[in-house]
Amino acid sequence: MSAKTVFSQQEILQKLRPLLESEGAIYHKKRNILAKRAKGGERVETVTGDGVETINEAGSGDYIVQNQTEAGEQYVVPENEFLKKYAPVGKPTRQGFAEYRSTGKIVALELTAEKLKALGLPREFKFKTDWGEDMVAKAGDFMGGPADFSEVYRLARKEFFETYAL
Repeated sequence: MSAKTVFSQQEILQKLRPLLESEGAIYHKKRNILAKRAKGGERVETVTGDGVETINEAGSGDYIVQNQTEAGEQYVVPENEFLKKYAPVGKPTRQGFAEYRSTGKIVALELTAEKLKALGLPREFKFKTDWGEDMVAKAGDFMGGPADFSEVYRLARKEFFETYAL
């Protein structure tokens, strides 16, 4: 398997789901997020402490979310998902961002070198997001998603520990 291989969302979900079901733990966001409604067309680059994770373009009505971590990584959440997962905490502040608390939970697990080897994955790989862009994942990161296993995404290690709790 080439290190240049980009896996589909379905391939990564298929590989990880049995492990997420058997070894994954339930986490919640311990920090509130900042968010604002997108006008549409905004290019959002998700940058964590170890570099660019992925890029997305917000549609009209989507939300641009910013985690309150050292990296302050931003990402796009479709309106219907955002309204199910977040509740307002404060009024809009600078640049239109308002504070929200997460009402949802995720299932996640650490990508150890042993797990990656058992899954036939390299120490660093890319996979397609559900919006069609590449996302990087590395040994030591966490992979997770909703409890219905409808998608899976990378949670960079440093930001994971800044954001989530069991």
